[in-house]
Amino acid sequence: MRDFSVRPEIRDFSPYTPGLTIERIKELYGLDTVIKLASNENPLGVSPVVRKVLAQHAARVFRYPENHSPRLVEAIARAVGVPSECVVAGNGSDEIIDMLFRIRAVPGKSNVICYEHSFSMYRMCAKLSGVEYREVPRGAAFELPLDAMAEAADENTIMVFVTSPDNPTGQAASAEDLSVLAGVLPPDCLLVVDEAYIDFVWPPESYTPVQAFDRFENLVVLRTFSKAYGLAGLRVGYGLMPAQVAAHMKNSRIPFTVNLLAEEAALAALDDDTFYNETLATVMRGREFFLNELPRIGCRVWPSQANFVMFEPPMPARQVFESLLERGFIVRPLASFGLGEYIRVNMGTDAENRAFFAALAEVLDG
Repeated sequence: MRDFSVRPEIRDFSPYTPGLTIERIKELYGLDTVIKLASNENPLGVSPVVRKVLAQHAARVFRYPENHSPRLVEAIARAVGVPSECVVAGNGSDEIIDMLFRIRAVPGKSNVICYEHSFSMYRMCAKLSGVEYREVPRGAAFELPLDAMAEAADENTIMVFVTSPDNPTGQAASAEDLSVLAGVLPPDCLLVVDEAYIDFVWPPESYTPVQAFDRFENLVVLRTFSKAYGLAGLRVGYGLMPAQVAAHMKNSRIPFTVNLLAEEAALAALDDDTFYNETLATVMRGREFFLNELPRIGCRVWPSQANFVMFEPPMPARQVFESLLERGFIVRPLASFGLGEYIRVNMGTDAENRAFFAALAEVLDG
């Protein structure tokens, strides 16, 4: 009997590998307390303002939300300074990535370009859409190879993906370099800049091309409420893109992808400057702490503009990861990125950061 469960060309497809959960580690290791620093989540949790709004609207969840989230779209447009017709709200920025492939891909003809050791969602969507995924090598310092990406593009390239700040290295491309890349790409090729971590760059005006959005005809910028706004579990993000691309996307998607509570939470989060600023202060303080302290215990650490750092411990990364689990700390080993010697750790609270550093020092001392 023939197997119709999956198309032959995606039988060897590699799925996204999520981080471990606190509940699972407690169960496996018999721990009462576990600190998770693996998934780049907000160290402060959920805004008290958002919690209140969620409680206020919980009784409305039997209603459908308004399709395409027009109130949220208008609020985002005001916040970032672009026309509302250029904004698409989504079920996380992952939905926007998926929809870009759905509306742009020509199976068997199109190609997309990214660089190695990057977010697996791009490769996943390319394979599902039947388009060629071209991966540009990075140098020894894991720099973002923008020039090489431009050289790899041809008349069949529909999108070039740049994650900035990059996951897992934390490196960021300058706004000037992204502008140059957008200008040299082939006609009908979109530059997709995934800015999931853009809130944590400093200074912000040096890194995002959104401030000059009206100068571009081929720029798509992806952002999320999962990180700085603390809404990872509600799955809400957005894309900024040319108006005709946004219109096509809205006409092609399934309805009601942003749920009612997610929209209300995102609206409240945009107005909660206190929580947002406290988050940024906590992350930047923690980032400086890790960048200073990790080398002191023999780890090589890379500069970061994100809410995490990537480091190489002086002993096998897998061994360090497992030893930390036994002590109740979840970090992210980077073998799934093709970087088996390295570990990624996100900033927690000040107390969590100190506790993690003490545990890591203990592991490395043997």
